[in-house]
Amino acid sequence: MTLLNNHRTRRRRLGVAATAAGLLAALLTAGPAVATPDPGDSPATSEKVSKSAAAEARAAIANGEIPGQDEIVHSDNIEHLANIPKDTLAGTNSDLAFQGKYAFAGNYDGFRIFDISNPKSPKTVSQVLCPGSQNDITVSGDLLFLSTDSSRSDNSCNSTTQPATEKSSWEGMKVFDISDKKNPKYVAAVETACGSHTHTLVPERKNVYVYVSSYSPSASFPDCQPPHDGISVIKVPRKAPQKAKIVNFPVLFPGSGPDGGGNPGGPTNPGVSKTTGCHDITVLPSKDLAAGACMGDGILFSIKDPENPKIIDQVQDNVNFAFWHSASFNQKANKVVFTDELGGGGAATCNEATGPNRGADGIYDIVGKGDKRKLVFKSYFKIPRHQADTENCVAHNGSLIPVKGKDIMVQAWYQGGISVWDFTNSSKPKEIAYFERGPLSTTTMVTGGSWSAYYYNGYIYSNDIAKGFDVLKINDRRTDPAKWLRLRELNVQTQPDYFD
Repeated sequence: MTLLNNHRTRRRRLGVAATAAGLLAALLTAGPAVATPDPGDSPATSEKVSKSAAAEARAAIANGEIPGQDEIVHSDNIEHLANIPKDTLAGTNSDLAFQGKYAFAGNYDGFRIFDISNPKSPKTVSQVLCPGSQNDITVSGDLLFLSTDSSRSDNSCNSTTQPATEKSSWEGMKVFDISDKKNPKYVAAVETACGSHTHTLVPERKNVYVYVSSYSPSASFPDCQPPHDGISVIKVPRKAPQKAKIVNFPVLFPGSGPDGGGNPGGPTNPGVSKTTGCHDITVLPSKDLAAGACMGDGILFSIKDPENPKIIDQVQDNVNFAFWHSASFNQKANKVVFTDELGGGGAATCNEATGPNRGADGIYDIVGKGDKRKLVFKSYFKIPRHQADTENCVAHNGSLIPVKGKDIMVQAWYQGGISVWDFTNSSKPKEIAYFERGPLSTTTMVTGGSWSAYYYNGYIYSNDIAKGFDVLKINDRRTDPAKWLRLRELNVQTQPDYFD
């Protein structure tokens, strides 16, 4: 058992039943426009649970099986250095990016820039109100990119939300100039089919290529008609970002039928999402490789020609995976960790009823060479601490902790907290550190917890949906070598070659 900072022993959660929730409950829609953030277009944030589930949550707290409401617990090798609550931007906190002494935090209502030169006391540099979920965020040089995946009245930061069935709706990519961190300037927008749920940068000296991931939730949306089995590739000239434009739409799942060649989903494979696009893509530019998490499929592809990515291998897991959500390479590029976002991020799936394999990470070895490489499944990893039925919990965004010769990563699990785990042995992954808060509520399913947890220049940074921006430090001989490595920039879905 792991010793907690308050010297209570955290026991495994027993006898918890799973709550029902829609697969995409927390993935779609966004916050609004104008001067005051409007929560009307944000993901569902609360849902009453059964009286028995609420009683079990309270009993588990009383018995020391889970932390108390809002109580912070962590392993002895983790320090909680700082928390900065949400401020002007009241929407859902989302992804993170880093550059020099700055952290860039996405929020459904816009983005916030922190000065993290003193990690124990981050300072807000600026906040930009520009609604549009998820506001997935990346940076490259003087440019910042935001994804809009909700139906907007136009492409401005003063747009209003409107039904996705409107033909005039706008969704896509926004580009900002951040040469002055105190005064970011909106400089370009590119509309993309089905919007931009997430995006990934493939940076070059003169241009930045943006891989736009999106999927078709409904054939009734005029701007998102099936088949939608590809990604939009946007080319952004660094010195003239206003000339950004789509240069290709490579189809990743060619095939016959109305939905192309991706996983057909139910009823053939009940519970597995039908593939109508990709949720997230991670690229490893130094190896000309990319891994895509595409609803019902995990894919490996070559990006030697960044405008024309080419599929190398494609895998499915119709037993335990419900929604392929994200991907991470190890440093040697001979493994990929895929996440399964069972329940869409809005359900309690870290419990005994759900089990250790669903809503987990899937670890795959990459075997072979060149275009004959294959993804070979090795094992699942899921946090070993069961959560209450009032806590949304499932595998979410994480990054490598760069230790030469080891495969270690930190990962967000929503209200399951933050986990540091070692998958050097693909078949026997193990957790080595954690941080979490107790449930936001013991009576209601309230959406919260860590959306992204990333390691950057010696510290772990987390964007908590409800609680704000957290800074952690891990003190462990297994991760200590990473403290000496320094990056000038980090977009986690554009993985650096840490040791080249």
